[in-house]
Amino acid sequence: MNCPENAVSLHPYFKANPGKLAEFKSRFPAFVARTASEPANLYYEFTVNGDEIFCREAYVGAAGVQAHLANVGDLLTECLKVSTLSRFEVHGPAAELDLLRPGLSALNPAWFVKEAGLKK
Repeated sequence: MNCPENAVSLHPYFKANPGKLAEFKSRFPAFVARTASEPANLYYEFTVNGDEIFCREAYVGAAGVQAHLANVGDLLTECLKVSTLSRFEVHGPAAELDLLRPGLSALNPAWFVKEAGLKK
């Protein structure tokens, strides 16, 4: 996969409330359908381990992340009624992360600044 230098990846981990995993999973198609329309999306997928849900996703720059969150905000609100956000990481170049800090601070993310890498 060829990612641009300003790519930002999000790593949200959710824990489904007891008995609510199926309800959370039933929303996957809506998230995927909306995200498919986003030109700045690089990849997007859900994985599940027991009652833990992980969304693997990346975008071109901070603007791509902001557009995505605006696009799926209502779906995310509904999912948080049947789960908790147990961990949230944001990975990318410092300049892009700095643009995201004000808008994401309420989610208490862990910020991972890109230091080195390889593109093929």
